Amino acid sequence: MQVNFITVLFGLASAIVWGGGDFCGGQATRRSSVFSVLLVAEFSGLLLLIALAVAWGEALPSIRTVVWSATAGLLGVMGLMALYQGLAIGKAGVVAPTSAVLAAAIPVLYEALTDGLPDVPHLIGFGLALVAVWLVAQADDGGGPVKGLGLALLAGCGFGGFFIVIHQASTTTTFWPLAIARAIAVPFVFAVIRYRRITSSLTRPALLLALLCGALDAGGNIFFLLAAQTGRLDVAAILSSLYPASTVLLAWLILGERTSWVQRIGVVTALGAIALIAS
Repeated sequence: MQVNFITVLFGLASAIVWGGGDFCGGQATRRSSVFSVLLVAEFSGLLLLIALAVAWGEALPSIRTVVWSATAGLLGVMGLMALYQGLAIGKAGVVAPTSAVLAAAIPVLYEALTDGLPDVPHLIGFGLALVAVWLVAQADDGGGPVKGLGLALLAGCGFGGFFIVIHQASTTTTFWPLAIARAIAVPFVFAVIRYRRITSSLTRPALLLALLCGALDAGGNIFFLLAAQTGRLDVAAILSSLYPASTVLLAWLILGERTSWVQRIGVVTALGAIALIAS
């Protein structure tokens, strides 16, 4: 299997940008309701994607693209809901890596069934990348019962399904499918806020962080689609799923958070995985 170098670059760019979005979103939720932050982030990302679609002069999507994109939007936002709920009741060191690994593994399995398995070095790289995602996302939060595992599995299925379906929607365009997915997600989040009667307002710092989170998340989606369009879906999904490394690095650089030895091993493992996948 020959891997396009530009696919690797787009995949890594997606991981870096997505990790930055998660960092901003996490900082915003420390100051306000997670669902309020999510609503602002989804809406700001929607506006950015529409602006890019118009600026690039992309043709309006077909009915088929609209259906695939709307389905992807529902899968993605349901994955986010499950992830945030799982983080609320469970341990981040279990919930986050479980969802991330499953989100990467599902597209790999799909690609293996549809386009065949890659060669052995790339398979080893995929395996190392999945291990790296798990290690980097580990949090030193002590022991305790495993809670939220079911929600983590649901979140991973939602994200993995999003990767596959949005790829189906973006065979000819990039920005409109993502915009349509966001257009479905925004009212969904708003309905949840109304149903749960969440009235938390955003402070100015939280609002700015939420807006930046939305822009970065949209950017991560764009780079993922570009990676999938220029190469195999499994390569794009695996490399994009290394985003926890970017989040951990930003927390270390900006907040001075210490990284555990497990996370450092994860970063080294990720570098080895990237080298094998790019070979």
